[in-house]
Parts: sequence; C-alpha cells; structure tokens
Amino acid sequence: MICTFNINSTTMGSILIINGPNLNLLGTREPAIYGSETLSDVESSAKSLASSHGLTLETFQSNHEGHIIDRIHQAAGFGPNGDGKKHIDWIIINPGALTHTSVGLRDALTGVSIPFVECHISNVHAREEFRHKSFLSDKAVAVIAGLGTFGYTAAVDFVAKKIKAGK
Repeated sequence: MICTFNINSTTMGSILIINGPNLNLLGTREPAIYGSETLSDVESSAKSLASSHGLTLETFQSNHEGHIIDRIHQAAGFGPNGDGKKHIDWIIINPGALTHTSVGLRDALTGVSIPFVECHISNVHAREEFRHKSFLSDKAVAVIAGLGTFGYTAAVDFVAKKIKAGK
C-alpha cells in the first residue's frame, strides 16, 4: 500500500516511512507487545506531524522483501520507471522481522545513500535472543526501539530537525 501526502510546492523536505512484514496487522497482532493503534492510525499521525513541520511524508507497507527493496530503489530514482533523481530525503523504516534476516534490505539502504532511521515499536533487545541482531543498525543514523508507536513520532521529529539543519 502506498499513500502519498503532498502539502504544497514550498515543502522543505520529504520522508518515506516503510513498514515491513506483519505491520499491516497493527492493532490486532499481539496488542500487549505492539499496542492497539492500527497502521492507518500511525500513518495518519505521522503525516499530520510531518505537515506541521512543512514536510511531505509518504508511507509504504509490504510483507514482501523484494517489494520493500524496490520501493527503496524508487525513492532514489532507480527502477523500471526511475528518472535517476532522488525523490525522498530521509527514510524511516520499521523492517519488522527483516531486521534480523535481510542482507538485501541492508544493501538496498546502503546503496541508495538516503539517510535512514531504524524504528521498532517493541524493545527488540528485551525480547527473544534472535531479535537482538539487526542487519541495519550500524548503517542507520539513529535507532529507536521500545517507545511503542510513539517511536514514529520521535523519528519524524528527529528527521524534521535534521532536514531543517540541512543534514
């Protein structure tokens, strides 16, 4: 699912939020861990916050690793319809289970040279051992974990400050 939110041509930057496998189930999947907010709730809040900062924000969710990689390439202007121009200034990504398994996702994020924030709803370091390893963290500008869905708010605020500072 791709949702685009454009406010006007005077925006100063753009953010892409990518949500990986099973995040479409937010609100119903293990609410004791992930909370009761739906993905739509999270996306709406993030769009509103980005707009208040004068930024555009797009969202994308897929349960398929290749689709996520394609969307990352597209953000940088690559792919079948790519024009070679970067369309996104920052990425906020909750890769879900791909955090612990996907070298391809790591390579895509590294390859496009778009700065990114890794964001997790739960504290992955306080969970099962296999969730403690991330293939992305050492490449991320920042990592947010354990703040619930507020982590997206923190990420958008952080990115907005970076964009305004020209970083």
